Amino acid sequence: MTLLLCHTPVMARGGQDPFVTPLSVEQMRNKQVVIETTEGMVVIDLLPDAAPNHVGLIMGHVADGGLDGTSFHGMVPRGIIQGGDPFSKDPDRRDEYGRGGLGLVATEPSDERHTAGTVSAVGVPGDPNSDGTQFLITVVAQPGLDRHHTIWGRVVEGLPVVTRISETAVDADGKAIERVEILAATIRDWAPPPPPPFTTETVDELAAYRAVLETDAGPITIELFVDLAPAHARNFLRLADAGVYDGMAFHRVAPGFVVQTGFIPSRDAPLTEEQRAVVDTLAPEFSDTPHVKGIVSMARGDDEASASTSFFIVVGDATELDGVYTAFGRVTAGMEAVDQIAAAPTEGETPTTRIPLHRVTLERD
Repeated sequence: MTLLLCHTPVMARGGQDPFVTPLSVEQMRNKQVVIETTEGMVVIDLLPDAAPNHVGLIMGHVADGGLDGTSFHGMVPRGIIQGGDPFSKDPDRRDEYGRGGLGLVATEPSDERHTAGTVSAVGVPGDPNSDGTQFLITVVAQPGLDRHHTIWGRVVEGLPVVTRISETAVDADGKAIERVEILAATIRDWAPPPPPPFTTETVDELAAYRAVLETDAGPITIELFVDLAPAHARNFLRLADAGVYDGMAFHRVAPGFVVQTGFIPSRDAPLTEEQRAVVDTLAPEFSDTPHVKGIVSMARGDDEASASTSFFIVVGDATELDGVYTAFGRVTAGMEAVDQIAAAPTEGETPTTRIPLHRVTLERD
């Protein structure tokens, strides 16, 4: 891995004493930096107990608008991103990116480690007083950086955004070809990350939702059994809301039995980082609901707790599935579209031509 981290500074303090924060550690505790970028939002928990002077410097710099308009100028794909150089506010100074904002604060060693989402200072190798406003964020663990860079924060929201930024095309010197800007950075009191969608709604609130599968055969409307399978209903709503099902296909057609979709490899594009984050497995929620025509149920492997994204619609009585698979909904409109899909030509149970599931949209009463 080639790292674009340290350059000879041209903006050093030149013999001045390193920055020492006027704030107490207590005053800096429970603070976050919220960074709005052209790729999305990143929230960083500050670590004043590990690096009080670095945190104090960053808090003051952010308050002065010092990060606003800068760009992330260095990337290692799915490894590291680097930003915070004041020179990067000026596109005409691209050749100098990586040299600004250094020589401001002395290193602050700690036992913190470079796990995924770690934010640490950039300095000049061999100069313990050369850290400053430049920083790097790790996409994955980087143990080789431990004790070489002062760690002053950790990403608590937006690691998929960091990952996307790391995939920005770079030139032969590892500098970003296109600008990925910090639009605004602010300091706020610590706030917990928002709960995932569809985790806090009541059963009555969830019951107001219905899902519409958009297919070439027509729309298929599904009501959810939020009282019988609440975890599965919440999971399905979350996946649909995130667009996980968009661009999939009906990959299995078993006439008189089921049609099945939701298989991630059938998707016409890879999942984004945000979409991957909402994919999980589920414990079963078996009920006495009979698997008759129109019932929607979760597919799974041999493990009863392996249901994830794939689901099927029953097109004929399938009593052998009762109490073995989790029924979480039923078709209320569009069964004729389901029947048309069930009549598609197959080789075995695999359709001979792709049967697209264009998207799943959510409607609310």
